[in-house]
Amino acid sequence: MAFAQHEVLVQRDAMTVYTYLLNGLNLPAWQQGIRSISLSSGSAGSAGARYQVTLTGPRGRPVAEDFEITHARPGAEIRFQVVAGPSLPNGGFYLSTEGAATRVRFALEAPLKGLRSLARPAVQRRLQARVAQLERLKAVIEERPTAD
Repeated sequence: MAFAQHEVLVQRDAMTVYTYLLNGLNLPAWQQGIRSISLSSGSAGSAGARYQVTLTGPRGRPVAEDFEITHARPGAEIRFQVVAGPSLPNGGFYLSTEGAATRVRFALEAPLKGLRSLARPAVQRRLQARVAQLERLKAVIEERPTAD
């Protein structure tokens, strides 16, 4: 199993951060390498919503990495499972309030069985790079005007 996590403190309330993260269509604004994303089934912003995602893969080729939201607890937690792609990580966003700010933890884990376990170092690096993009999420959310 490969695992990675990263935390940031976002200067916005938990519901603002949660609502932004719950909308999978916001991913291209803060995650690099997303060529396209669309809601393929379910209701946007709820458990069961499935998104069709195309990433830029090795040598610039398109790679599918569709995911489904598996659990959504308002203002606190969003979990998802990648359901199509070369690796099938699962992960989540975990939010906690700290004064007027929100601590966001992004965690990913990828099962590595059989021959895939030989690729553990490469998978670990990819997971680390993905969760580190949380720094960009912080910047994107904090640049947005507040609703007051």
